[in-house]
Amino acid sequence: MTNIARKTFTALALPAVLTITWFLLSRNSTDFFMPPLTAILESFPETWFNADRIQNDVIPSLTRLLTGYLIAVALGVLGGLAIGSSRPLRQFLEPVFEFFRAIPAPVLIPIVMLFAGIEDTMKIIVIVMGCVWPVLLNTIEGVRGADEVQRDVARCFRLTRMQRFTLTLRAASPQTLAGARVALSLAVILMVISEMFAASSGVGFTIVQFQRNFAIPEMWSGILLLGFIGVTLAAIFAVFERQALRWYSGLRRTQKEGR
Repeated sequence: MTNIARKTFTALALPAVLTITWFLLSRNSTDFFMPPLTAILESFPETWFNADRIQNDVIPSLTRLLTGYLIAVALGVLGGLAIGSSRPLRQFLEPVFEFFRAIPAPVLIPIVMLFAGIEDTMKIIVIVMGCVWPVLLNTIEGVRGADEVQRDVARCFRLTRMQRFTLTLRAASPQTLAGARVALSLAVILMVISEMFAASSGVGFTIVQFQRNFAIPEMWSGILLLGFIGVTLAAIFAVFERQALRWYSGLRRTQKEGR
């Protein structure tokens, strides 16, 4: 078995087992709220594969998700580089960080609605507030753990501020991307939660409407759609991360061979 075939088998084995188990356990189900998997799959294309649903629900949800996520990553990286490079600033802000990161972003939705309304701005702000912390804190730790020798060399060669910024960002990138990976899953969750409050479109809003109208197979199909969105975004991020950290993988491989 080739390496690609082995990785493919490993990635698909557990989902296949879970799907088969779900099918076998639910095929004779008469529970109204737990329909057979076949009924859910039959409702999936009819519910989501139409132009109106894609345009009015799926695309707005993805737009909110990606906008909030990218803003959170940008704020987390820039803030993490600034705070991680300054010990006094880090000590000054640490108590504030500990306070705010302990507050779940969904709890703040009613407050955000007071000044941002119920349109897309509110949903994007909620996503940003929940996703910025993993990126920010991981970037701070990545900067703190950067090689001191590298910093000394940069000072000795009198590199410009932008060049030092690039070196620091590169050194912190493994931990920064680890935080960004966590933030991506949080973005999907917060997108759904924010759309359940005073919304008129989006995947989360539609799932709630199905639940209220007792359209149970359609409700389950929406949950499956969220799973597919999460898996697709994770796969895209994994490709990007692999390319961005190619230097890091090579460095670790060299260190292992050196041992």
